[in-house]
Amino acid sequence: MIQADLTEKIIACAYKVHNTLGTGFLEKVYENAMMIELTKSGLSATQQTNIPVYYEGKIVGDYYADIIVEKQVVLELKAVENLVKIFEVKLVNYLKGAGIEIGLLINFGSSVEIKRKYKDYKSTQ
Repeated sequence: MIQADLTEKIIACAYKVHNTLGTGFLEKVYENAMMIELTKSGLSATQQTNIPVYYEGKIVGDYYADIIVEKQVVLELKAVENLVKIFEVKLVNYLKGAGIEIGLLINFGSSVEIKRKYKDYKSTQ
């Protein structure tokens, strides 16, 4: 499955979750609901995947990606009124750490807001 098809399938899941739950829940609720929708869509996904952070060849900490789909797309989920730049930076760091090319920043605020991020720092909306 090419990444464009995969990301479209993920985005459809996000809209289904938001249309079903609406706004106002904690991120963890949306994360768990996304796992259900991704699985129903036939996609393989893991939650809270550990991504080690290296400094001069030594592990200095860990990030935990909310969801990684098909080992190809990192999902960073938010449930906030407005996305801020630091969320995008964090997702790019996850991509670099995981060696994955594309990520989706998905906000379950008053409406679904999605930003695509790439390991080489490009973004589209």
